Amino acid sequence: MSPENASPTAEPIPRKVIIIGSGPAGLTAAIYTARANLEPLLIEGEPSSNSDQPGGQLMLTTEVENFPGFPSGIMGPELMANFREQAARFGTEILTSKVSKVDLSQRPFKVWIGNSSAEPTYLAESIIVSTGAQSLMLGLEAEKRLLGHGLSTCATCDGFFFRDQDIAVVGGGDSAVEEAMFLSRFAATVTIIHRRDELRASKIMQDRAHDNPKIKFIWNTVVEDILGESSVEGLALRNLLTDERSTVGFTGVFVAIGHRPSTDLFRGQLDLKENGYLITQGSSSKTNIEGVFASGDVQDDYYRQAITAAGSGCMAAIDAERFLEDQGH
Repeated sequence: MSPENASPTAEPIPRKVIIIGSGPAGLTAAIYTARANLEPLLIEGEPSSNSDQPGGQLMLTTEVENFPGFPSGIMGPELMANFREQAARFGTEILTSKVSKVDLSQRPFKVWIGNSSAEPTYLAESIIVSTGAQSLMLGLEAEKRLLGHGLSTCATCDGFFFRDQDIAVVGGGDSAVEEAMFLSRFAATVTIIHRRDELRASKIMQDRAHDNPKIKFIWNTVVEDILGESSVEGLALRNLLTDERSTVGFTGVFVAIGHRPSTDLFRGQLDLKENGYLITQGSSSKTNIEGVFASGDVQDDYYRQAITAAGSGCMAAIDAERFLEDQGH
């Protein structure tokens, strides 16, 4: 009987380590804990949930050229399938479901799957949180069609593909300006589109943007649509002051209006930064609760790369292994 269909009175299933999330961080943690004979359970989320996408954000990307070991590049979903296969090969149990509730007040920790019944589904001696973060989007229907086809949320990942092209960055904060500065290394022009009449970025970042001859600005404007059927061809814009509408041609669009970490499940139990990301201690993966570790984009609001997420997943696995060994497991 699957955990979702189990009787509410069923006894919780004990596990040494449960990994919540299945992006590069979670699956790397699974590989390392499985090889340490900790018999990990990885709860990967549900395909129907945008905030709980199995495989993480790489499932929504096309070609990945900056992950070491693939000199010709690799498609994002294929890379994550390889991660998943490797984790399973070493004995990771993978559950395609969503964690609905956790209780971290004492060990063993309690984890509920699906509808929260009176009794938890699992008891865990340790937990690795790898639930990631989602890029905030504009909420346009075209985003689903064009993401990975001229539309991106990561300049570091995709900027190289837009060499000598005219591209747009939507946003006005530090992230948007940083994306624009990076993209100016490759693009012919970079146009920052912002809904206000001045940037929200720090003064030094504003100065750098204004001093960059490749960077242009469209002020007091919002994006109403992204044009193109199979690839980005331009943007439909509306000026907020005059209500004037216009169409501007671009072959690439980068949305840089922020990220939202998937930490709702842990609010009130794990310490969070002001921006919602999990706090880890020093250079470790340890959270404020002994036996709970965090890895990947759920605790990294700076690098946000697949390779750094995978590295932190390794760290969390080793931290969990040493913790369990100290506890006599």
